[in-house]
Amino acid sequence: MKRAITVTVLAATMLSSCVSKKKYVALESELDDTRSTLQKTQVEKEEIEEKYARIEERVADYNSKINSLREENDSKMEMNDLTVMSNNNKDKMRATIAKMNPEKVAEAKTLEDSINLAVSHNLKSNISEGSDDEDIDITVDETVVMINVSDKLLFGSGSYRVSNNAQPLLKKLAEVINSEPAMEVMIEGHTDDRTMVEGSYIQDNWDLSVRRATSIVRLLQDKYDVAPEKLIAAGRSSYQPLVDNTNNENRAKNRRTRIVIIPNLDKFFAMLESE
Repeated sequence: MKRAITVTVLAATMLSSCVSKKKYVALESELDDTRSTLQKTQVEKEEIEEKYARIEERVADYNSKINSLREENDSKMEMNDLTVMSNNNKDKMRATIAKMNPEKVAEAKTLEDSINLAVSHNLKSNISEGSDDEDIDITVDETVVMINVSDKLLFGSGSYRVSNNAQPLLKKLAEVINSEPAMEVMIEGHTDDRTMVEGSYIQDNWDLSVRRATSIVRLLQDKYDVAPEKLIAAGRSSYQPLVDNTNNENRAKNRRTRIVIIPNLDKFFAMLESE
């Protein structure tokens, strides 16, 4: 009887040892998989950080160019003195202003305001043909032209694939860019503050804003023959909203693509001419 008990205990001990070893091997394999996944994730994280660092460097350089251009233009002209403009440019500006809404023209207090209004009007007339006026907003700040295009005109919700409805706008924009060799253009993607759907192929709003900007840049280059050296793609995520993201209407305003055009002074005045 004693011998039978001893054999039973020994058998149980061996069986227990066998099961524990299998569990250990399984856990060790799971640990190796986790380490491999962690290493892969770390590499991807470093690649993304490096990509964004390059983008930030280009944006910083571009903003530096904007500031330099403004200083250069300030030194070249006194906007409150009509003598800095050629008679031809004066005539173009007056002809454009004559076509505009008098209430809008009344907002111009200086010559600079009048020139900016005229440039904005002509650009919007040419670029936004066939589009809803509310989808496109053009402003000019010391010869830097900024075009805000709403998300609904360019992209589907949460997508970076450019809509067919946007093609006429991009074609017109390419014509403006190609008309002057000295122009440089930055395409900025902006999103609202909502997070991506879990499991989405888009990582986050940084990823979405950059992908949208590069999608437009590629179209301008590949389909509309804009020289790539004139283009910069940048993503701003949700961190430069036009309005607070407090409701759906405001979020729609913040989902946009901003196109920043930097012409030199002579090319800026050339924008006064409309077809």
